[in-house]
This record gives sequence, structure tokens and C-alpha cells, in this order.
Amino acid sequence: MNMLFERDRSCLVVIDVQQYFLDKLPAGLAAPLVARIAWFMRVASALGIPIVATAEDIANDGPLLPELAALLPAGTKVFDKLVFGLYGQADIRDAVAASGRSAFVLVGLETDVCVAHSALGLAAAGHRVAVIEDACGSPPPHHEAGLRRIRDAGILVTTLKGMHYEWVRDLATLKQLKAAIGPDLPAGMTL
Repeated sequence: MNMLFERDRSCLVVIDVQQYFLDKLPAGLAAPLVARIAWFMRVASALGIPIVATAEDIANDGPLLPELAALLPAGTKVFDKLVFGLYGQADIRDAVAASGRSAFVLVGLETDVCVAHSALGLAAAGHRVAVIEDACGSPPPHHEAGLRRIRDAGILVTTLKGMHYEWVRDLATLKQLKAAIGPDLPAGMTL
């Protein structure tokens, strides 16, 4: 088995990036987190990787951030998630199956609850799962606690840079990707 995540088997899952949850983060962390998630969504789209997106209890907690919703491929539904672990909701579970993918890369909020529960549920269902530690968030100390829980379950925790290069794999693809999305990176990020 190839230990690297293959782009033709991967699906990006964007979990609950809503203002309600971003407002819980310490000052100065929300905007860079959103910029990193937005960049990664552009990477996934340019590489032909499908995206599943959720927003928790939209009626009470608000929609997926508009700037992220605008990056979803045409016709992509944002699922109104009424459970913490997305695999526990039938319509989202159906979307996971309909993606035709077997590896799921998770970003979003909150690391210790919805991201962790979703990662654990997907893994229990037999999927490969990776959580991107610099594209997830929870108020301290819960982010690190969530990452520990996820790692302790044997789920891969990696970085945007790491997964970017797993998906890209070669210089020709890297050149095509840069032409498609441009060379700019979120502040503080290096490739």
C-alpha cells in the first residue's frame, strides 16, 4: 500500500468554518487560519480533488464563511451538519460515498470535537484519513488535545505543506498548479 495520499483517491473535507466558531479563537488566529484553508481549497480544486463542506446547525451558527463557499466547485452543496462527527449523518455519509474517494483530508473547526469526531468516524468506516494540523483550530488548549486524540487513534496528522506535496508529487504538476492558482501563499507559509 502506498503510504502517501494519492490525489485521485483523495477528497478534501472542510468542516464548520463558520464565524461562530472562529470567534472563539484567540485574537489574530482566525484570519490566517481562513487564509490557509482557502488556499488549500484552491489547491484541491486545481488538482481535481472533490470537496465536501459542512456547516454546523446553520440556522443557529450561521453559514460556511462566504469567502470559502465561493471557492467550492459549482454545484457543491454545503451540508447542514446536525451531528458532531459528519459520518453520523446520512446525507453527508452519502456524499462521502458519492465522492468515489477512499482517502479524506480534513480541515476546519473545532479540532477536538467536530474534526476529531469526523476523523474517527471516517476511519472506523474503513477510510484513510488525514487531519491538517495548521488548517484546523480550537481555542487553546483544545486544539493540541484534539490533535493528540486523533494521533492516538492512529490517524495521520500532517501539515498543509506536507499534504500539498503528497498531492503534487512532481515538478511538472507543481508548475501547472502554480499557473492555475498563482504563486502567492498565505502569510507565514512556505513551500
